[in-house]
Amino acid sequence: MKMSDRKKKILQIVVDEYIHSAVPVSSKVIAEKHLQGVSSATVRNELASLEELGYLTQFHTSGGRVPSPQAYRFYIEELMQRGNLSESDLDYIESAFSERSGDVEHLIKSVSKVISDLTDYTSVGIGPHADEETIRNLTLLPCGEGRALLVIVTGTRILRDSFIDIPESMADADVENASRVLAKLFEGKALSEARTVGEEALAEFGQYRQVMREVIDALKTYSRPRDEDVVLTGADKIFNHPEYEDIENVKNFLTVISSKDKIAELIGDDNDEIQISVRIGSGEDDVPEDCSVVTATYAAGGKNLGTYGVIGPMRMDYTKVITVLENVGKALEELVGGRIKDKKDNKDHE
Repeated sequence: MKMSDRKKKILQIVVDEYIHSAVPVSSKVIAEKHLQGVSSATVRNELASLEELGYLTQFHTSGGRVPSPQAYRFYIEELMQRGNLSESDLDYIESAFSERSGDVEHLIKSVSKVISDLTDYTSVGIGPHADEETIRNLTLLPCGEGRALLVIVTGTRILRDSFIDIPESMADADVENASRVLAKLFEGKALSEARTVGEEALAEFGQYRQVMREVIDALKTYSRPRDEDVVLTGADKIFNHPEYEDIENVKNFLTVISSKDKIAELIGDDNDEIQISVRIGSGEDDVPEDCSVVTATYAAGGKNLGTYGVIGPMRMDYTKVITVLENVGKALEELVGGRIKDKKDNKDHE
C-alpha cells in the first residue's frame, strides 16, 4: 500500500517526537504542535491507520503511539532529514584527531571515543582487517622442549603471541634455518596471501613440513579480530536513556558488550567501501532486542581504517548518529589520506 503524504508527515512527527521525548505521542500533541490546520479527529484516524499498517504501537488504549521497528526503518530510508553538526562538534573532531596526528594507530583508536562523546551512546570499533596487513618480517625463536615462538612484524604492529609445536629433535640451528626459509617465503605478502602460499608450498617443505603447518595454523588465527583490536567506549552511557531503567533491557545490552567476540560479530564488516549501515533489533541479525546498531566502515587512500559504530536504544537519534559518523569519516579521509599522499610525494622526490 502506497503511503499518503499526510501519513508520511504524521509518521515522521511521531518518530521525531518520540526520539526526543521518550513519551508516547498523542494526536493532540501532533495537531496542536505540528499540524494546526488538521483536526485531532483526523490525526487520530491517520494514527489508527498507521497502527494497522504496523508502523505504530499503543501501550494503552487511551495513550499515545510509539514507533515500531518497521517505522524506524521507513523513517531512516524515506523520512529522515539530513543533519549538520554544530561548530563546536566539528571543532572537537578536528582537535581530537590533531592531537594524535603523528601516530595513525593512536588516531584510529581515538575514533571510538570521539563518536561516543558526540552521540552520547556507547560506541564500538574494530581496527583494519588483519588480512590486509603486509608481513615485513617473520621469525621463529626456539624456546626448548619442542616449542618455538612465532614473531610476525607487519606494517602496523608486532604479532608475537603464538607458540608453535616443533619436532623435539629439531636443533636450534634447524629452527633458525627454518626461520630463514619461512621469512623468504612470506615477507612482502599480505596475511591472507601468506596463508594461500603456505598451503601450496606445504608439500615441498620436506623436513620442515610440520613447522610450516603450525605457522599456517597460526596465520589463520590472525584473520579474526583480537581483543586488543576491539574498542568499546562509553558503556555507562546506556544509563542516560530511559529504556535502560528496565533491568531486562540492561541485561540484553550487557550480554553483548561483555564479549568482545560478540562485539566483533555485531559490527564486523567484510566490505571495504565506506558506508553507513543501520540495523534495528527485535530479531534483526544479532542486534539485541530494543536496540539499534549504526556502523560506518572508513577508508582513505585505498587503506581500510576499520569499522566503527554506535549501540543504543531503538529510540536512537539516528540523524545525529549518522551525521557524526559521516563527519568523522570525512575528517579521517582528509587527515589520513593527506598523510598517505605526503608520504608518496616524499618518496617520489627521494
